[in-house]
Amino acid sequence: MEKKSLNCKNVWEKCLKIIKDNLSNDLAYDTWFKPIVASELKDSLLTISVPSPYFYEHLEGNYIELLSFALRTVLGKTAELEYNVQVVNKESSVIYPTNPTVYPKNPSMPFPKENTKQLNPFIIPGLQQMEIDPQLNPDKTFNNFIESDCNRLARSAGLSISDNPGKNTFNPMFIFGGSGLGKTHLVQAIGLEIKRKFPDKIVLYVTASLFQNQYIDAQIYKNKLIDFLNFYQMMDVLIIDDIQEFAGREGTQNTFFQIFNHLHQSGKQLILTSDRAPVDLLGLNERLLTRFKWGLTTELQAPDYEARKTILKKKIHNEGVEISDEIIEYIASKVTTNIRELEGVLISLLAQTLNKKSTSITMEMAMHVIDSLVNYKQREISVSKIKRIVCDYFGLSIDAIQSKTRKREIVQARQIAMYFSRNMTKNALAAIGAEIGGKDHATVLHACKTVGDLYDTDKTFKQHVTEIEKRINNSL
Repeated sequence: MEKKSLNCKNVWEKCLKIIKDNLSNDLAYDTWFKPIVASELKDSLLTISVPSPYFYEHLEGNYIELLSFALRTVLGKTAELEYNVQVVNKESSVIYPTNPTVYPKNPSMPFPKENTKQLNPFIIPGLQQMEIDPQLNPDKTFNNFIESDCNRLARSAGLSISDNPGKNTFNPMFIFGGSGLGKTHLVQAIGLEIKRKFPDKIVLYVTASLFQNQYIDAQIYKNKLIDFLNFYQMMDVLIIDDIQEFAGREGTQNTFFQIFNHLHQSGKQLILTSDRAPVDLLGLNERLLTRFKWGLTTELQAPDYEARKTILKKKIHNEGVEISDEIIEYIASKVTTNIRELEGVLISLLAQTLNKKSTSITMEMAMHVIDSLVNYKQREISVSKIKRIVCDYFGLSIDAIQSKTRKREIVQARQIAMYFSRNMTKNALAAIGAEIGGKDHATVLHACKTVGDLYDTDKTFKQHVTEIEKRINNSL
């Protein structure tokens, strides 16, 4: 069929057939392409109507390459695409022209008008509830958060934020540190203090994994994405825990980018936690990482010996038991990693007294618990072991992965080994690169990003990575 005989409708029908054949599931097709209507065709310029600005943003962020491929196939290399985007709460529409052969710079998008009846992901759909549960643990207050040199800056900044949320220099507040150092306790304490001082403010604590699951659910149910977006834009204080879990999730990141911009520009407070500093986060968009650095970035470190003793004494006092200073000092000297492990030892000691119907904790009991919980060394995975598992999976020799060959299957295996080494060992990037093919840290960063991208877009590749991860975990 020649281009002259084509009209916008049959051009788009041909494009849809190509798009559907190249999508991994029907849900994505039904959600993001079925609602689109072709409205005009001028030479090689096709105009399509999409139901909202957010819809446009999602297409540009996730499916532009697929749209480009389909249009070039039907209309040739000169194909262009123009969006007719319906603006929320307005009768008129706005045109966003773009060339589908390249990634365009997204225009500034108007945000939907806030609506007090928007869906709350934390309540049963269909029920109206004006009060939004902040999802805060009432026990995680500042009074229960023990201050020491390892957390003093973060704690002081948190108290300052609670006096003037959103209208301070600590917006966003980005807290990072290892597991068990008190990140969750601190951000919940900030949220509780804000609710105490400003009862009318809408405060919400949510983990990154729950946010991700809500986003996926919103995609499944038609027309719920705007509800999801509007709900989070209602917050006065938004706390996201473990933001590193957004890595490689382009759709979630694009949505959170809009939420972040809206809240920040509206003078609302954002508080984020991560297990590593922004500079070390892999698989996150640079535009998000840049925004994470706008306010205060602070680290929670492992407590020193004196801090560990103070923590133990306060927790022992709260439990209403007595433990000698000698035992406290012994525990503090042996448990050096994090606060959570200190709590675990103390809980185990209290359980020992209940089981033995004893009224006191002895040094012998403390030594037994620490031998059981702390001195047991779980086998750690090493870079060399990860290399071996990856090579075995792909039927390659260790020499092959160490070589400088650019064969696709070997490069891919090398990148997967780097990806798991980065995520499952404590080795620095440079050390990982040196051990896998003699590469530098930049190559390791690139490998991790490549694996994350392919994991989201290539079903077969995802199966390989999933199976290798199982084999690594089973080897522990």
